Amino acid sequence: MVDKVADHYGGGTDIVSAIAASLRKAGKDVGKLTTADLATVDEFHIRGRQATLELARSLNLEPGSHVLDIGSGLGGPARTLVEICGCRVMGVDLTQAFCEAAATLSDWVGLSDRASFRQGDATSLPFPDGEFDAAMTIHVSMNIARKDRVYAEAKRVLKAGARFAIYDVLQGEGGDVLYPVPWAREPSISHLATPDGMQSLLANAGFRIVDVQDSTEEGQRWFESIAARMAKAAVPSVTFQTFLGSDFPEMARNQVANLRDRRIRTVTYVCQA
Repeated sequence: MVDKVADHYGGGTDIVSAIAASLRKAGKDVGKLTTADLATVDEFHIRGRQATLELARSLNLEPGSHVLDIGSGLGGPARTLVEICGCRVMGVDLTQAFCEAAATLSDWVGLSDRASFRQGDATSLPFPDGEFDAAMTIHVSMNIARKDRVYAEAKRVLKAGARFAIYDVLQGEGGDVLYPVPWAREPSISHLATPDGMQSLLANAGFRIVDVQDSTEEGQRWFESIAARMAKAAVPSVTFQTFLGSDFPEMARNQVANLRDRRIRTVTYVCQA
């Protein structure tokens, strides 16, 4: 199952070379990049950088805070936190190719001294107890059946009183998910929790939920905009399609339908350890 998840996210693709080629095609100098130049590919979640900034505000970070990003992907959210909050971020991701790409992209924008990445399993984090001042996870647990272990591990590695922000895709009330979607081409690697289930999972892990925000309608409008631009072939040269492949337009159309029909919901939970 681990291999199937890793293969879904760019299996067999040289991610860094593909991103570099796309950037050059867009007229960008890889030696003079900003985080904004990468946002259309490395903020790999619904509503992109805007959603990351919302999570950053919820974590009450200070300069020098040590933050864990569980399921860090290409490192976009980690770099955003470093840039905006002045903190240090450790990203952990199941996919080794993503970790390597995240490190390279961080070097491109001059943030490799404060944004680090390592391969690891969210259900068995390779860190000691009480290591971090805050943690976040963005669109990750949809691929993980043992969510109880993810949240228990997050609680373990956080300092007492630290905040943990979760922004995820949940099972909605509108029926089965239409595939393919960005996190799965078929159901075997898709494991969506319900909103009620999330409340129980977080409480059972020892977290106190301090805020819940449902952004499904905003997410629907965001994906409608992407699908409309794709229909007109008016999309940025550097997009999620760079590593997800040629079926990303179909994924985008399905996401519009999934959000519109409330087959899925996007919800943020802010918790305290």
